[in-house]
Amino acid sequence: MNAFEFPWLTAIITLPLVATAAIPFIPDKEGKTVRWYGLGVALADFALMIYAFWQHYDFQSSAFQFVEKYAWVPQLGMNWSVAVDGLSMPLVLLTGLINTLAIFAAWKVTKKPRLFHALMLVMYSAQIGVFVAQDLLLFFLMWEIELVPVYLLISIWGGEKRRYAATKFILYTAAASIFILIAAFAMAFSGNTVTFDMTTLGMKEYSNTLELLVYACFLIAFGVKLPIFPLHTWLPDAHGEASAPGSMILAGVLLKMGGYALIRINMEMLTNAHVVFAPVLAILGVVNIIYGACCAFAQNNLKRRLAYSSIAHMGFVLIGIASYSEMGISGAMLQMVSHGLIAASLFFLSGVTYERTHTLMMDKMGGMAKVMPKTFALFTAGAMASLALPGMSGFVGELMVFLGLATSDVYSSSFKVVVVLLSAVGIILTPIYLLSMLRAVFYGKQSQELVLDAFVQDVKPRELFITACLLIPIIGIGLYPKLATQAYDVKTVAVAMHARQVLPVVAKQQPTSLYSQIFTTPTVADSEVSGLVNIAE
Repeated sequence: MNAFEFPWLTAIITLPLVATAAIPFIPDKEGKTVRWYGLGVALADFALMIYAFWQHYDFQSSAFQFVEKYAWVPQLGMNWSVAVDGLSMPLVLLTGLINTLAIFAAWKVTKKPRLFHALMLVMYSAQIGVFVAQDLLLFFLMWEIELVPVYLLISIWGGEKRRYAATKFILYTAAASIFILIAAFAMAFSGNTVTFDMTTLGMKEYSNTLELLVYACFLIAFGVKLPIFPLHTWLPDAHGEASAPGSMILAGVLLKMGGYALIRINMEMLTNAHVVFAPVLAILGVVNIIYGACCAFAQNNLKRRLAYSSIAHMGFVLIGIASYSEMGISGAMLQMVSHGLIAASLFFLSGVTYERTHTLMMDKMGGMAKVMPKTFALFTAGAMASLALPGMSGFVGELMVFLGLATSDVYSSSFKVVVVLLSAVGIILTPIYLLSMLRAVFYGKQSQELVLDAFVQDVKPRELFITACLLIPIIGIGLYPKLATQAYDVKTVAVAMHARQVLPVVAKQQPTSLYSQIFTTPTVADSEVSGLVNIAE
């Protein structure tokens, strides 16, 4: 238990879960009472985490805080062990905000409202649990619990091909989760002690072969969630068929679970293997950026275009993680927070547009700016943030990633030039597919196939409020990035320093690495801090 005695994190995790048990007993025929109840629980939980972090979180400490540890299943060595630090705290707040707004966005759900809000609250709890878990089995459990509500939300409340999209989602993510379990047991049973405590596992010494295999297992599992090419194909289908609230959570929170886990587990706990895999992450990041941008441009479905845009933006997270620099890792964190806000706003607005037009096909729209000028203005603001317009959070995150890699002394100049230039190609493509999207939906002649309701309302006060709650922090972080970076800067500095300390040791142990035979560009250059040597020599 922490110094404040009250189990803040346990309360934050369990409040939505416990509140779900009361939903079947709420007297309600049309779902109106249930939706207010769901929103009230989400707001209460979000307020609880804001109060706890505002009052008791130390922003100047890189150590774990709010530490709670209880013996849960002693026979399996499983503990209820939770804590937060600079990596998890911002993402917990992001989870609270996005889930609360997603429940508010689901105001018109009339099909099985009890089940819908119960699933939303269970998913809310599980997502927070993933970000605060400090026991690897607990982490796996929360990771798995979160899959079931997403599957049901898509398969019941999705579009025409919802069952196909939901089945594809669960097959990809459930199969990938097996690799988490395999890697967890491999780490736990390595050495003289058996434990699933993540701090203890991070201090264990593993053989080079085992650590590389474990790292690869985690990379596959988290790569599906991020997603990383070629493990991404479930995402466009899921977004294309999910309802707007489901897409908000998919893009705003679920993808961030993969990025967070790569930093927390792959980079922080398997630092030796990260030396070998870091150049691979940088290359995969470039592939994500270019491939996602090109595929986005080819999509006629509005939500599928935004889904491929998410794949491209997650490429910057991979490059930041691979940079081995404080600025790069900080940029990866900021990119996750920023993209969570931006993607949630765009997917919500696409739902607003679909509600009026009853189509997601952009060639069947057109001329909507005259009919819905406020929606057009909000959509444009979200698109500008997504294409990294200066003054928006997306610009700061991508700039920090670029500068982090460019100033890193871990790689050779030629490797950095290639990565930066190829990533810049993706940045050039981003305005093309986003601006063409705005033109197809809101400009030009209205499609003859577009059948509008007799009276089409522009964005309503509830919808305006939800969008404003997302756009305000996007602009605020863009103008004053410290609003976000102060929450994790101390931690990202510690993570970068820890990772860099391992570099000279690994370089000396592996004078002829895999990269000396396959790649000539990824190298570890000299550093004033740690006297790094060239891996490729």
